[in-house]
Amino acid sequence: MNASVHSASGAYSDAEILGMIDEKSGVYNPKIYTDESLYKLELERIFARTWICMGHESQIAKPGDFITSYIGEDPVVVSRQKDGSIRVFLNQCRHRGMRICRADSGNAKAFTCTYHGWAYNQGGDLVSVPMEQEAFGGCLNKKEWGPKQARVETYKGLIFANWDAEAPSLDEYLGEAKFYMDIMLDRCEGGTEAVPGIQKWVIPCNWKFAAEQFASDAYHAGTTSHLSGIMAGVPDDVDLSQVAPPTEGLNVHMSNGHGCGLFLRNPMFFMTILGPKVTEYLTSGPAYEEATRRLGKSRTDVHLCHTNIFPNLSFLTGINTVRMWQPRGPNEIEVWTFALVDKTAPDEIKEEWSRNISRTFTAGGVFEQDDGENWCDIQQVLRGHVAQQQKFNIEMATHTITTENPEGFPGVSFAYTYGEESARGLYRYWTQIMTAPDWPAINKIKPLAVAAE
Repeated sequence: MNASVHSASGAYSDAEILGMIDEKSGVYNPKIYTDESLYKLELERIFARTWICMGHESQIAKPGDFITSYIGEDPVVVSRQKDGSIRVFLNQCRHRGMRICRADSGNAKAFTCTYHGWAYNQGGDLVSVPMEQEAFGGCLNKKEWGPKQARVETYKGLIFANWDAEAPSLDEYLGEAKFYMDIMLDRCEGGTEAVPGIQKWVIPCNWKFAAEQFASDAYHAGTTSHLSGIMAGVPDDVDLSQVAPPTEGLNVHMSNGHGCGLFLRNPMFFMTILGPKVTEYLTSGPAYEEATRRLGKSRTDVHLCHTNIFPNLSFLTGINTVRMWQPRGPNEIEVWTFALVDKTAPDEIKEEWSRNISRTFTAGGVFEQDDGENWCDIQQVLRGHVAQQQKFNIEMATHTITTENPEGFPGVSFAYTYGEESARGLYRYWTQIMTAPDWPAINKIKPLAVAAE
């Protein structure tokens, strides 16, 4: 491909974008985090074409329930219909472009623009226009003036939306990632429910730092200040040696840019985050036995799985903290996070689960602040001219890559727990989708390991 990206910026040719990531040598260009023209192209070619998570079905349980969210920087309304279906439509009045819904969530029979009063029903259809006869002479065809509707599909409680009619189904897009998502979403009959409330805060960093960490980076857990949070959660009768960051696991690269890392068989590390009661619930007793029947023992014994669904949905299975990295330019994101619990878990377990997630992985959480500080400091350094010219290294664990996984977990390729194979895969997919003109071209993208053969 030699075409330029004139549709969004005209600043880079396809060849230049493809050259920003060299997965064979394990180096890449940090301009992918700072360049405004690349960011504009991301909104067009990534966020407007892929499946973006909107939230969880339990957040809009009843007809008329709604939440507002984003697809990239496009605001949307996510609304439960009378027949139980879900619609996602652009939060934009077709008269002058004002938001038609300014609340984060609620229950409504209609959405009315506060500027000129155009009103839309729960599904986004224009139903009422003030002074319609007098002002428009009875000639306004309201059927033509509803907001743009997105495709909507769900996976085991999570709601996804997509603007592109040519995109594959959600099931096909998720692919191998469903196997790992189920560790969180399918442990028990009835699945999961969201703890009420979505925490939202703004930090000055690029969305890809967060996505890459959840796709690939277990490496930081033993070196950043996470250790102090781990130590703070250790019960009095437990030796610190028992809660060292685990070393047994995998770094998994999947198709469509998805990635994850697995920590296997380390319940003591688990306990420092969720506490003894939730750890016992997850690792022994009836809930563990049910999960083993549904998922198999090898998946049930994954005591932490950090995952990113390309582009911007991340979660920690077991801990069950879910986050959406909402882009706000190349140098800023809104972090949206909520917690999931097993729907059939006892109330006391749900309460402790939620409380310990708040203690660790929220705006004031002891682990969350560590990550955000690192990402923001990198972004600050990259304001420098010389700093932007330095290549970054992602060659970790290239010597451990295999396509044969003894655990039987699906994926394109695997590396040692502390590896960067899924980071290389994510960034390579980023270059490929950024230079693909449409979904037929995207579908021809070969995953990293396949392309290397």
